[in-house]
Amino acid sequence: MGSPGLKKARDKMAAAGVDEVAIETFAHYYRLLEHGETGMIPESAIEPVDMPSLASVDVDPEEGAAALRATVVIKLNGGLGTSMGMDRAKSLLCVRRGLSFLDIIARQVLHLRKEHDATLPLLFMNSFRTSADTMAALARYADLPVEGLPLEFLQNKEPKLLAKDLSPATWPKDPALEWCPPGHGDLYTALRGTGLLDRLIERGYRYVFVSNSDNLGAVPDPRVAGWFAGSGAPFAIEAVRRTPSDRKGGHFARRTTSGRIVLRETAQTLPEDLDALADLDRHKFCSTNNLWFDLAAMKAALDERDGVLGLPLIRNVKTLDPGDSSTPEVIQIETAMGAAVEVFEGTQLIEVGRDRFVPVKTTNDLLVLRSDVYDIGRDFVLDQIATEIPYVDLDAHYYKLVADFDKRFPEGAPSMRKAQSLKVGGDWTFGHGVQVVGDVSLSAAAAQRIPADTVLADG
Repeated sequence: MGSPGLKKARDKMAAAGVDEVAIETFAHYYRLLEHGETGMIPESAIEPVDMPSLASVDVDPEEGAAALRATVVIKLNGGLGTSMGMDRAKSLLCVRRGLSFLDIIARQVLHLRKEHDATLPLLFMNSFRTSADTMAALARYADLPVEGLPLEFLQNKEPKLLAKDLSPATWPKDPALEWCPPGHGDLYTALRGTGLLDRLIERGYRYVFVSNSDNLGAVPDPRVAGWFAGSGAPFAIEAVRRTPSDRKGGHFARRTTSGRIVLRETAQTLPEDLDALADLDRHKFCSTNNLWFDLAAMKAALDERDGVLGLPLIRNVKTLDPGDSSTPEVIQIETAMGAAVEVFEGTQLIEVGRDRFVPVKTTNDLLVLRSDVYDIGRDFVLDQIATEIPYVDLDAHYYKLVADFDKRFPEGAPSMRKAQSLKVGGDWTFGHGVQVVGDVSLSAAAAQRIPADTVLADG
């Protein structure tokens, strides 16, 4: 019959109208959790992995265009940007010239459709919190939807579990806090549960390209599409070389027992293995979260497993209200979509340039994106103008939240094309036309304003 906690969770999900496929997937991970599964991947069980580089791969342009014509684009768009003080889809943030992430994504796809005579459907996996705002913003692009396909499908939701007994958490003051997303590994569950997987196959599409909506470098490029189609692989992920800023993040490796590629996240790393996780010479590559999969191969794998792909469990321990440490401790059951790299025989990794990995997780990243480090051409693809991407560290007390950040850059971002780094301590407001050159560090005990056209240079 299962445990009382699982029964309560099942009943709660069913009452909320959660899809049966998602409920069964949740039940699978609940049982793992109940039996003490932690999802940890010990360093002793893996070895470093190497891979080819896209720069050294020859792709015939027509084969690339043909692959693109068989491709569907999915953007993960469930994030609210709460860490930056937002309460709506992060992709609604303005990037430049009045264009948001959503605007640029839509225009990238519309341009590629014309250039390569491709249908190239664009689908957004929204959460119940981002759906309305996102669809309202996209309404201006009347030619964006593809007939017979939706512009969005919804990520599932699941109950947070009390750490003390694994029963579903209740919080009458704010019932929305009782729920959490299952991680982006829910992509496959949602595609199957909504019937979209079958519908895409029926309409003749063969490949899917998935990426985060906050990564404007993740363009459905025909060269990468051609490489993936030519590889014959069922599944592939674009990887980049790790830098010092990636030390605390996940990485690719290979299991010593099966020889299969694995994506180890920080939450799956034992405390005694954290030094190995941070070793950039040992584990050289991390995921861009840009992935490709063959629709037929994905359907076969899900059918074979009764809809449960079997991604490694991520046991995420938090407080019920993330903003209140006094609320009860809860466990969120999550999976990562990139972990599907281990599910398939013959998966591939490809090293790409950092131009395909421009995520915006903080206002530090946002400042770089809004600056002249990048140009946005007529194809709406980011073009890195600067020789290197500058390191930015803004005082979190004054710049962490988007509203505070915008107040301190009222005339827009400074020029950072010639910058190596910008570190700001204290409350600084930047005037129009400020330039940052070399390594610049600012510090002040009281609020300061940098006059228009100031050149800030090291030394």
